Amino acid sequence: MAGLRTGSSRLVSLLSSASQTFFAHRSAALPFAACAAETPCLGGSSVLQQLRCFAQPALTQVTSSSDDDSAPAEKFEYPRRTGVIAIKVGMTQDWDQYGVRLPLTILWIDDCQVTQVKTTAKNGYNGLQLGIGCKRGKQVNGAQRGHFRAAGVPIKRHLSEFRVSKEGLLPVGTSITASHFVAGQYVDVAGITIGKGFQGVMKRFGFAGGPASHGASKSHRQRGSTGACQDPGKVWKGTPMPGRMGGKRRTVQSIWLYKVDPQRNLLYVKGQVPGHKGNYVYIKDAVYKIPAQQPDLPWPTAKTDPNAPVTVVSPHPKDPFEE
Repeated sequence: MAGLRTGSSRLVSLLSSASQTFFAHRSAALPFAACAAETPCLGGSSVLQQLRCFAQPALTQVTSSSDDDSAPAEKFEYPRRTGVIAIKVGMTQDWDQYGVRLPLTILWIDDCQVTQVKTTAKNGYNGLQLGIGCKRGKQVNGAQRGHFRAAGVPIKRHLSEFRVSKEGLLPVGTSITASHFVAGQYVDVAGITIGKGFQGVMKRFGFAGGPASHGASKSHRQRGSTGACQDPGKVWKGTPMPGRMGGKRRTVQSIWLYKVDPQRNLLYVKGQVPGHKGNYVYIKDAVYKIPAQQPDLPWPTAKTDPNAPVTVVSPHPKDPFEE
């Protein structure tokens, strides 16, 4: 039924283009006899017959293209590198060369390795499964031990998966370090926000609440009315109400990467990221930044070099205190 509907819409569009071509011929400066010489079927007196003549190639195109719909078209995919799993260490601060204070979050990449490769031929998409940290064998079940044994990598504490393009695939066992990113680039950081428990609308959504004194009888922090009268006679979905706050996966996009320390596998990003200290976060290249807005990135990843120098790039290209 869906294929019939698609074919009908395609036929309507092609018929409309055929009718436009026909009336363009009718309104052209050339004599009608010249148009009839180019298209033999224009000699008929009926406009419907002439329009049917123009629509015949369109009908043929729909018939021929319907046979090719069974072959899957190759999907275009933008080049995309893998992300990395890190641990949120905490926050600190630093001052750049202009004396501007920068709030920084420290992220630690603890022995991150590729544990599984997923390809389009086998899994339907290209992706990499990464693992971070370490565990003892008795801390995981038999299926997990077999998974790491088949991959030939140590037992990891936490696993996550990142979609990549075909050019971004890496062999199993490849280590991804802090050198995978470049100071001065923009990254997206995702994590689980801090759970606040069951909260009211004032804390959860920033409601103003009721009057603090006069005219309020034990309704200082209440929400108030939740709907209208008999019409619509219900409470709309999505109405802000008290409920559980936090504990959800959220992404902070286009964060400036201030400092990269390959010797200790540390990343310093400007601003805050979701989650407690010690929580896992997921870092990848910013999706809302075009390549012209990013520095040259190592493709598909950087070589492991523990003696690489520490790089720092300030987000201020010039002195912000100068007028």
